[in-house]
Amino acid sequence: MLTQSLVPSGVTVTPELADLRRRVRDVVSEALAAGRFSPGVDAWITGWDPDFSRELASHGWIGMTIPVEYGGHGRTFVERFVVTEELLAAGAPVAAHWVADRQAAPSLLRFGSEEQKRYYLPRIAAGECYFAIGMSEPDSGSDLASVRTRARPVDGGWRITGTKVWTSGAHAAEAFVVLARSSPLDPAQRHSGLSQFIVDLGAEGVQVQPIVSMTGQHHFNEVHLEDVFVPDDRVLGEIGGGWNQVTSELAYERSGPERFLCTFPLYRAQVRHAACRPDVPADPAIGRALARLRGLHQMSLAVNAAVARGETAEIGAAVVKVLGTAFEGDLVANAQLGGGLPPDDPLLGEGLLQRPGFTLRGGTNEVLRGVIARGMGLR
Repeated sequence: MLTQSLVPSGVTVTPELADLRRRVRDVVSEALAAGRFSPGVDAWITGWDPDFSRELASHGWIGMTIPVEYGGHGRTFVERFVVTEELLAAGAPVAAHWVADRQAAPSLLRFGSEEQKRYYLPRIAAGECYFAIGMSEPDSGSDLASVRTRARPVDGGWRITGTKVWTSGAHAAEAFVVLARSSPLDPAQRHSGLSQFIVDLGAEGVQVQPIVSMTGQHHFNEVHLEDVFVPDDRVLGEIGGGWNQVTSELAYERSGPERFLCTFPLYRAQVRHAACRPDVPADPAIGRALARLRGLHQMSLAVNAAVARGETAEIGAAVVKVLGTAFEGDLVANAQLGGGLPPDDPLLGEGLLQRPGFTLRGGTNEVLRGVIARGMGLR
């Protein structure tokens, strides 16, 4: 795979890292040869395969950075990055465990109670507990401060009412982390009064309605919560601390290699197609894409390193997300217009259908440019 040449900046490529990358490739190659899956675009969202997730867990490749005391493997962020890159580059079906491993586990480690950590983390690492994220709402878009889902205190816990939308995997996940307003909105301090709750998706009052895409695929959902009871021991972090918690969580969502590698199977197909036609002049866009890919790799790794050190990385994560999703859109466009692939190539079809969502999920590029500008003191 082309990712072999993408050496992390400031990271020593030890024999152990090289061996880890080789072992992941071997497992993926065996699964491909056995017909376990076909490489896909956006497989980290659309490729829901619990059996494959459990197989990865058996190799210790889920919950890698979760401490051993909580059922994880105590590995480094660089090791997890290597595994993640290889799975994404292969277009492997990793959607079942993706949100739990990428977002829920780090949030639980940072903000969760001891009981929450011991209940959820071992099962996440085993590939047996799947999470969804309840942030977006109808008419709210990327403005999380405008959420209208309400949480009111009751004896022993909270009652939550509201609607979350574009909730990937909610129809098959066990729980999702809901951002809700736990105190009245103060127009002067819109970011205050928000809290996070771990909601059981099988609880009374929860209705999950599928959102079926134009492809006929179902991975998005609209989740309605009608007076859903959440006990006090399922509050994540501090009441009123939701905004700071969720913005730190977004760094995980926005900065990962899935922001520039979910179209890698399509890029590989372009490279292979060009290699089979030596009589046709090489498309310079293929080389430019590799240069952009290398830069995004370095940026994503730097942000992940900052997050691993406990540093604030929201601005860097937003930059990776904006540049990465723009890159993926350009790659699909080039594959369609000048990449030389036949128009009925299945990866090209997937790329065209998934492309509109690249710059929307995780925050629209327009909103994130504002985040970047404010963070740099430009507005």
